[in-house]
Amino acid sequence: MALSQVQIIQSLGEALSWFERELSWGTSPAELNHLTGRIGELYAAMITRGQMASDVNQQGYDVVSAEGERISVKTITSSNHVAFNQNTLDRVNRILVLRILIDEGEVSIEELFDGSPEDARPTMRESNGKLRISVSSMEKPNKPLREITVQNSVATHGFEVSILENGTIKVTSGEAIIQPSKPVLRDLAAKFGVDLLNGAGNPKNTRQLGADVVRAVSELST
Repeated sequence: MALSQVQIIQSLGEALSWFERELSWGTSPAELNHLTGRIGELYAAMITRGQMASDVNQQGYDVVSAEGERISVKTITSSNHVAFNQNTLDRVNRILVLRILIDEGEVSIEELFDGSPEDARPTMRESNGKLRISVSSMEKPNKPLREITVQNSVATHGFEVSILENGTIKVTSGEAIIQPSKPVLRDLAAKFGVDLLNGAGNPKNTRQLGADVVRAVSELST
């Protein structure tokens, strides 16, 4: 049965929430391969306005875009390579390699590669009947936090808490960037009466907690 775009987006949100819940219970990401794969397929269907393919194990592709592209989706957490079946790669129009990042319990999706099989072939190596691409060959350098524009910031108790243009929370003490920042944010939250839990009763992620700390400090300063 075809899913509407709203259903796909809702399903992706639910899958990500379930993934975070499993992590909070101490489950290793390596034990969540089925959920990881589902998240990747839903994400691909969302950004391409497509649908999950039927009989995916037989066809060699996972999603069909709104334009009819057959997309092979690979979703990893900590693997150092992805592998493709060279016997079915000729059925694929597009390859999408995703990585689920876990930062202090906060889950996000990173696009490592998005292109045609022809674009990917120069980085592929044949091994045991599979065509493999190393993750390191697809990684892009992150822009240093110091180079990202600050949207809002407050200084309190010897720390500066900044909300960057990309939504990242940066905590500094003097010239030093504090990483991980969540322990400092928890301490500041306690000082300013900021709840550590969100409306659903789950621990706030770093961005939520940082934004609430900035808001609380700003309100006291006005």
